Amino acid sequence: MERKTNYGNWIPITILRICYGVSALLILLFLFFLCCCPCFWAELITGILAVASLVVSVFMHYCRYIFSFNGGGLMGEIHQFLIDHLEWKGDGTLLDIGCGAAALTNRCAKHYPKATLTGIDYWGIGWNYAKEQCEQNAEIEGVADRVTFQKGDAAKLDFEDETFDAAVSNFVFHEVRSQSDKREVVREALRVVKKGGSFAFQDLFGSRSLYGDMAQLIETLHNEGISEIHYIPHVERQPFISRRPALSLMLRNMGLIYGRK
Repeated sequence: MERKTNYGNWIPITILRICYGVSALLILLFLFFLCCCPCFWAELITGILAVASLVVSVFMHYCRYIFSFNGGGLMGEIHQFLIDHLEWKGDGTLLDIGCGAAALTNRCAKHYPKATLTGIDYWGIGWNYAKEQCEQNAEIEGVADRVTFQKGDAAKLDFEDETFDAAVSNFVFHEVRSQSDKREVVREALRVVKKGGSFAFQDLFGSRSLYGDMAQLIETLHNEGISEIHYIPHVERQPFISRRPALSLMLRNMGLIYGRK
């Protein structure tokens, strides 16, 4: 029997179960007030809440399908958009910061067949990913001989300066709890890239509360020695996402920075 990769989903099944569970409870409450203990206001409130909860549940179910690698494939398209902007020939080493279940790591490994890759992630409680899951996925994808995984903190990477020829990261920096200033997480990622090496990082760069003025940040990084850096704001407006309007709203503030150190 052919083994299948398990890359998870940005919307875990646990969230769906909670949403549908809350909907079921509210429907039962509505029926209770309707049939056993009539009360107009209780019926109205529980009815409205039940409908709203059910709508949210169905929407989240739809989003999970669209994101799924085995469904709508949007997660894969987002990863490919990042890779398409990594200006690298693929000779040397690449670091994937916050690799999760290794979906992006393995896609990079297949895109760059001559590269040696390292995936790091904090994993741990609260995430539905694990190192063993990464290794199994890499084996199934046929890239296990070129990919290694290790536990790490994106705010303090366990690598010397200028270790890697390239680095990528996808929707990780804003989740790093050990560093409140997410601009420093970007700097830490750039620290381990060799001079002249390539990078492509995707995150909620459009959120001013996280990154402030991106034009100013880009200018600052350039002045600090990054030779080439570009910023694409509002990735959610790219055709491969914008054709799904509901998800464009859900994925707002997406941005991509890429270039050469």
